[in-house]
Amino acid sequence: MILAHGLGGRSDLPVPLWLALYAAAAAVVVSFFALTALWKEPKLRGADAGRALPLGLERFIDGAFSRVASRVVGVALFAGFLVMAWAGPADSADNPAPAWFYVWFWVGLVPLSLLFGPVWRRLNPLRTVASLIPFRHRELSDRLGYLPAIVGLLAFLWLELVYPHSDSPKAIALFCTVYAVIHIALGVVFGPRWFDRADAFEVYARLIAALSPFGRRGDGRLVVRNPLDGLLTISPAPWLTALVLVVLGSTAFDGLTRLPFWTSLDAGVLGGTAGLAACVALTYGAYAGAISLTRPYLRRGFDPYPAFAPSLIPIMVGYTVAHYFSFAVFSGQQGFGRAIDYTVVSTGVIALVQIAGIVVGHVLAVTSAHDRSVGVLRANYVKVGQYPMLALMIGYTALGIALVSGS
Repeated sequence: MILAHGLGGRSDLPVPLWLALYAAAAAVVVSFFALTALWKEPKLRGADAGRALPLGLERFIDGAFSRVASRVVGVALFAGFLVMAWAGPADSADNPAPAWFYVWFWVGLVPLSLLFGPVWRRLNPLRTVASLIPFRHRELSDRLGYLPAIVGLLAFLWLELVYPHSDSPKAIALFCTVYAVIHIALGVVFGPRWFDRADAFEVYARLIAALSPFGRRGDGRLVVRNPLDGLLTISPAPWLTALVLVVLGSTAFDGLTRLPFWTSLDAGVLGGTAGLAACVALTYGAYAGAISLTRPYLRRGFDPYPAFAPSLIPIMVGYTVAHYFSFAVFSGQQGFGRAIDYTVVSTGVIALVQIAGIVVGHVLAVTSAHDRSVGVLRANYVKVGQYPMLALMIGYTALGIALVSGS
């Protein structure tokens, strides 16, 4: 079974690498200067934006039947997955559970959340099971923020990207069972708020869902909206920036492990763990450096980390698309219990999707960051105050394209 997480090294881009790099950087730079010339005041309205969906459709979506049905489906799918992972064939070539977990679930959360909003919150079987167990809930400290979700996310990423037997159905079954027991128990103790902040997969899906054209307005109505307005609905909380940068750093490590340089090292589990930690640390360090250079231009009283954290989410989504597209197209086929057909999509299409994902993600990030900048940077320094973040995004773009190209 091919579960080479993300992409293998590529040297078949439909254009020369240097041209792809220059074009991508130019797209980010041009979009930035166009925004500074034409976008002088904040235009995104966050939770106040959106056109309400028809009332009948909203009542059906929020109705008891829809809610109960989605919860039943979520629990049934999770139970079926666990049965297959524990009791099915031990070889991942004969057991579809690894493809269900890594492709259908982990990668599938991205299009599911982008298209339909935070639907995983309703489908989440762990939230459902915890809600059925009566208990007097304790208060969850706000200071924890998203730290528990980061711990869960790092555990999953280590399993996926570092553990040498990551495609083992039994290893996946053990991870999911332990993860489920822990979160159900803590969900019983702390109530639904635990899953809002601590369940790595639900938090990850909800951040992506902020870019969906469907969401909730401040008055509770379901609306169609500008996806960038959705980013402003994300409540600032401790460790939010770190959570997004962990995902970005992991995709960088994923690309790094496909390069001949890395494969020749034979790093093993310890080396892989160190490599993952280093990629996350370097990604965070680069962002922290850009923020420190931006800080002198901020208006008094603004913290740049929560102010700009939502702008990282389009980059996170773009990198995820670039690094998992071919993996999803090919390895996802084994979830149906059949051999992989490598002719369903050409290498040129794969490369174009990779580049487009990275470039579009960064352009959206530049747009979101600029709208935020004109609100939080001092009036005379709106343009120059954004240069550090612009340089960071150009660097991220170039690195992302270089990694997916195998260079």
